[in-house]
Amino acid sequence: MPSTDHLLLTVAVFVLAGFVKGVVGLGLPTIAMALLALVMPPARAAALLIVPSLVTNVWQLRPGSTLGPLLRRLAPMQAGVCVGTLAGAWLLGAPVGAWATVSLGVALVAYAAWALSGARIAVGPVGEKYLGPWVGALTGFITAATGVFVIPAVPYLQALGFEREELIQAMGLSFTVSTLALAAGLYVNAPESGGAPWGLSLLMLAPALLGMQAGQGLRQRLPPALFRTCFLTGLMLLGLHMVAREALAG
Repeated sequence: MPSTDHLLLTVAVFVLAGFVKGVVGLGLPTIAMALLALVMPPARAAALLIVPSLVTNVWQLRPGSTLGPLLRRLAPMQAGVCVGTLAGAWLLGAPVGAWATVSLGVALVAYAAWALSGARIAVGPVGEKYLGPWVGALTGFITAATGVFVIPAVPYLQALGFEREELIQAMGLSFTVSTLALAAGLYVNAPESGGAPWGLSLLMLAPALLGMQAGQGLRQRLPPALFRTCFLTGLMLLGLHMVAREALAG
């Protein structure tokens, strides 16, 4: 059972992570994993985000009327996510140790650098047919290693040319599948990781939803571009710190 200070810190992290997701539409697992991995093993941090991540991502799947066509279009990518995550869980085990922390730090820096660069790529129908399963598999493998599922899924979805609301729904679908696949991978590795704290994960749903609601309110007043720049810069600095800390410790 975590100490009171540890529990309060975890609650604060999920409020912040939910707040970020409410403002920019993503970032709950990224923020939660990045901050919690500073004070607990990555495998435990990944398990804690399962319920809050799943519920907030399912909420992001609305409206249901457009979900069917989107599911059919992105099915190959999502199949790749499942295969990549489970294969990564089998090959790598639960995300523990220095390599998991360094991998997470590198993933954060790579994602932030790509997003801050303003780089844009376009993927046409033919490219989507062949790239989807491979992008999904790579995303799944990175998810198994780090507990974060934005790379390369988010850049790829942006490259498909979705409209704003379509993109938000597509990210919600990808994140939901990734969360379920991650939960399955953690279950497979439960004996090695000491078990998944599902009860505590459920407890973290309330602070995540509270933060998300506050973030949605702020989104109406704060220029999204300014917040996005601050958010990505913070992620990059945090990722660099995680990599540097493990390098110095080694």
